[in-house]
Amino acid sequence: MPRRYEVDPTKGVLEIEWPLFGELSRALALKVAREYDPEIVIGVATAGVVPGAVVAAILDREFHSIMVSRRYRGETVRQTPAVMGAAPVEVRGHRTLIVDETCDSGATMRLAVSAIVNAGATEVRTAVSFRTGAYEPDFYALATDSTIILPWDREVLVNGELVPNPMYAGVLGKTS
Repeated sequence: MPRRYEVDPTKGVLEIEWPLFGELSRALALKVAREYDPEIVIGVATAGVVPGAVVAAILDREFHSIMVSRRYRGETVRQTPAVMGAAPVEVRGHRTLIVDETCDSGATMRLAVSAIVNAGATEVRTAVSFRTGAYEPDFYALATDSTIILPWDREVLVNGELVPNPMYAGVLGKTS
């Protein structure tokens, strides 16, 4: 049975199109560049890899990823996230920026920061495209209470055809 995304109807839905995603990534990179000079950018896999790679490209910095997930072997969903695998060894001795797509409670980001600090980064800052909750990353492009649907999450391949992502059944097309 496909998972459905739990949406608070009082908060609304914000469907992000590719051009807006690009502009928000550019704005995020500029915010970072004004206050911080990371040597390495780390994207939190899976969804944070996309904005992380874009921010790294704009800043002309080395890019790596770290897997922090609530999913375990496919569909099993954990209540709390876990670091899957090792942090990139390249962070040792470097100023590091960790990028994710959204941040609500901060549980995923705190785990990523801990893993990168433990891997020997000299300084770690955080950035997200969308701040959706109480956790305060160092940098964010947009703060909203709305449920975010990213351009790469809108559709999935099923039997070779792009179809609306079943995770967002009943939500797609109902923007705030």
